[in-house]
Amino acid sequence: MTFPISIFILDVSNSSSDNKGEELTSYLDELVNWISNWSKEIGHIKVKHRSGDEIILIATGYSTAYTIAFYISRIWKYKKHQPYFGLAFGDTDKEITEIDIEKWIHPLVKQARYANDLLKQEHSRPQFKFELDQFFTSVQSSTYSYNHFRSEFETLINTLLKLQQQFIWNQTEIQELVCSMYLILQQQKAVGELLNRTAPTISSHYKKGNSDEILNTFTEIITILNSLEQKTYKSTKTSPMETNVNLNDSIRKHLKEHLKSLIDR
Repeated sequence: MTFPISIFILDVSNSSSDNKGEELTSYLDELVNWISNWSKEIGHIKVKHRSGDEIILIATGYSTAYTIAFYISRIWKYKKHQPYFGLAFGDTDKEITEIDIEKWIHPLVKQARYANDLLKQEHSRPQFKFELDQFFTSVQSSTYSYNHFRSEFETLINTLLKLQQQFIWNQTEIQELVCSMYLILQQQKAVGELLNRTAPTISSHYKKGNSDEILNTFTEIITILNSLEQKTYKSTKTSPMETNVNLNDSIRKHLKEHLKSLIDR
């Protein structure tokens, strides 16, 4: 019996500069607590802050790690010390509850680490990268049909992420804030009330900041990952999409309780 999982390894850019080491360490500890809060109702997740400026997350479901990573990227506090995420998804013969996150050695962990290392080498560093086509034997590759196309999936998803990243980099500070608050509140009117801006002003920032393109890319990648999981685990009682909707709702509910601190950063 196998189980669908996803993994991210978060690292922080320039974490040793500006004497921010201790402050970033405290912030990462806070994020681990937030992630635990977000996920406590939706399934098993293991998350740990380790190695100073690194967080590793192992979660049930193909789309869970990317979902959480995207929200973290949108609420991140330190503009000069951006996070980046090496990501992987696939299948394991252990349930999350049986995994020791400090000691577990698995090809998926290696893939996430490899993706993180590749991002570390880039001069203009994107925030996300999936690795799906490394460290697997031919026997493992033949177990699930999608594994025959891992390289193609990796290329397509990472291409979407690169296009999304260009839109993110081009956002002004207010456009970024409007996009992030819309992700949480899901209504432009509510964003306007929160930021004390008129509806036309919010709409203008939303459109000029390509928020639709950024958020739709997020949604489409999640949809693809959920579809792959659904077709791989056809007998699962709860659909991956339903679980992901519940996760999004949980994250938004928690973040709504912290909106003031988020917009004051």
